[in-house]
Amino acid sequence: MWQGPGWNAELALPYESLDATHTPLPPQRYRAMACARQLYVFASLIGEVAGAEERAAALFRSLQRHFHDGEHGGWFYSIDPQGAPLDTGKDLYTHAFILFACAHYWGKVREPLVESVLNAALEVIARRFATGDGLYEASLKRDWSTLGSGPLQNPLMHLAEAFLATLSVREDANVRQALLSLCDGMSKRFIEPKLGVMMEKPLKAVDNWFEPGHQFEWYFLLASSPLLQDGKLRMALQQSFGYTERQGVDPQSGAVCAMLNPMPEAVARDATQRIWAQAEYLRALTLRPGSQDVLLRQLQALQQHFLHAKGWNECLDADGLVSRRDMPSTTPYHLMTCYRGLADYLG
Repeated sequence: MWQGPGWNAELALPYESLDATHTPLPPQRYRAMACARQLYVFASLIGEVAGAEERAAALFRSLQRHFHDGEHGGWFYSIDPQGAPLDTGKDLYTHAFILFACAHYWGKVREPLVESVLNAALEVIARRFATGDGLYEASLKRDWSTLGSGPLQNPLMHLAEAFLATLSVREDANVRQALLSLCDGMSKRFIEPKLGVMMEKPLKAVDNWFEPGHQFEWYFLLASSPLLQDGKLRMALQQSFGYTERQGVDPQSGAVCAMLNPMPEAVARDATQRIWAQAEYLRALTLRPGSQDVLLRQLQALQQHFLHAKGWNECLDADGLVSRRDMPSTTPYHLMTCYRGLADYLG
């Protein structure tokens, strides 16, 4: 889809979303994160799909050309449809995905320029975002001055994922220690002590919640890493896995609830069913002993409710009706990581 109609050849960027006929939605912006996710997808397909290496190279060039901040360092959040900087803030989520994508890409091509960008991403994350306690600010201004955002779960999870990707392609003692410190900080500041679930904001924050999809995503990252699988964070997510399933997954339909309030009997805060959460639950099940029957059920649920001949349904509402029909360029990242997990499981 993004090799053909989803590709803006003029800007050498993927359109952010396609409709059911694969026609690009009128662009409002292009995000560095979306470019990085597509870079990961095509880098992963090098040697398997024709044209993947050329597309990955184009995406890597565009990441630097359009989003790199030559004045202050780091990468912008987004550009406008004409290619001019739009949101020039610096956020950890974007930088984590740039690191993640460059690690995978460098692992395939071993080009010095790619490793230099990987190193630049590591350096700016450590120097600009780190807060000294193992965690990182979620967002900063263009000149790196503070916004007072503090740490947030989701960008920190993707930073852990990016650190793991880096360690999968090279030895790096600094990254190894940063990953261990990050997981220690998450265990102290984000794990709800009674239930063992990962909250979206630090424990003392008001109006907090947890997301089953993120519990499952964290579980896979921790359980798949020999470095992390015996740590406190893995133990917490393992112990709360059953609770998350009971409260966040419909046993009949296999639907994964988007958001829950943390109570002994969790209350749905948002019952939307998102394809990425379905994919993360599937991937997590591949590392859960004795989950073969549930895994088969979830595969069938994904195929029946979300996948179709022209792509996928991005979101369903609480009643299982399609609530978002366009297909974002960021979703293939989730599908790719899910399929890779399934391939490893099936051997």
